[in-house]
Amino acid sequence: MQSLFLCIVNLFSKIVSALPFINPLDFKFELPAEKIPDRPLPERDLSRLLLYRKGEIEQSVFRNLSDFLPARSFLVFNNSKVIPARLYFRTENGATIELLCLQPTDSETTVEGLTVQTWRCIVGNLKRWKEGVELMITTKNFHFSATITRRGGEENEVKFSWTGKLSFLEVLEKLGHIPLPPYMHRDADEMDTERYQTVYASVSGSVAAPTAGLHFTDNVIESLAKAGHEKAYVTLHVGTGTFKPIKTENVLEHKMHKEFFEVHKELIEKLLERDTVIPVGTTSMRTLESVFHLGNQFLNGNEQMFVEQWVGFEPRIHSKKECLNALLNWMQKHSTDKIVAETGIMIVPGYSFQICQGIITNFHQPESTLILLVAALVGENWRKIYDYALLNEFRFLSYGDSSLLIP
Repeated sequence: MQSLFLCIVNLFSKIVSALPFINPLDFKFELPAEKIPDRPLPERDLSRLLLYRKGEIEQSVFRNLSDFLPARSFLVFNNSKVIPARLYFRTENGATIELLCLQPTDSETTVEGLTVQTWRCIVGNLKRWKEGVELMITTKNFHFSATITRRGGEENEVKFSWTGKLSFLEVLEKLGHIPLPPYMHRDADEMDTERYQTVYASVSGSVAAPTAGLHFTDNVIESLAKAGHEKAYVTLHVGTGTFKPIKTENVLEHKMHKEFFEVHKELIEKLLERDTVIPVGTTSMRTLESVFHLGNQFLNGNEQMFVEQWVGFEPRIHSKKECLNALLNWMQKHSTDKIVAETGIMIVPGYSFQICQGIITNFHQPESTLILLVAALVGENWRKIYDYALLNEFRFLSYGDSSLLIP
């Protein structure tokens, strides 16, 4: 096992060293603050839609999306639900400590009548939280406390304990706040509880919304079915790495974050039959491409349930049919109807798409992993698209407008 791990490490070291230098400054553009709304439009599907197809650009309104998709498109949505992951505590000295709960590091356990679980957290005002100090929130129905057990950037670990028969997610529903992106420069309010969530969100776990899906309404989804398009769902829990800027001189030195994903047997079977797969959002695209590479790993004798950052550039690539069938065989062997894994895949120019033929996505930040993904799909025309969006007053980022990109 150790020998296999070392072979994998050596393989990906060779892959990275063979990749061309990518300068993040090549993906820089001026994004004025007024292009970034901090509130959504009154109606989700009245956002604007930029259409890029075969090098040509036009625009419409999102509720007309079904009119512009290729015939019999297969749309794949991320059904992850944003959890109210932001918590506020006060110290005895009156300082506010802000916690953004990212990911549990263990399971919930019961100890002396208390439920306990440790989470990896970003901690705001960390210096004011002294070693060994227990922060507390007491309500009429239960007592909730937090103790920091490890410090270090985004790798802080916080042990939570609480009374009552609630799960941690139920505690968050009562005490937490929706974690809006930092570029909104405001705290979430009641409106965000609904609007910073897709209408089809069903699996709790994200700390940021899969924002390409925020434009969809039940009426838009119904119009897709009437036009002959099909849909399916994946789950990828979005982490704060979505907002992490590239700070290295070479994009290839950027460390991509890990994210949990889950796909079901029915999706794999449909992917074998469908020719035009359009993911809704970068998270759905990363999941679908990760699915392919997970099957490719299995065929190459590697059954680790983690997709490495640079898998799209490895030499031993099997066919789409072979890789998807490898996943179906694995599920049959393990008597399960789903795949649960993690991915750190990073899609940059030079990547060869194996599953996706386009994307529905919002407009992204300069020098981000998301703009690199767009450039990987449409090539140098990414700048033509973004110049058009800026000149024509499209709104950017989470509560901004949408685009349909088909190279």
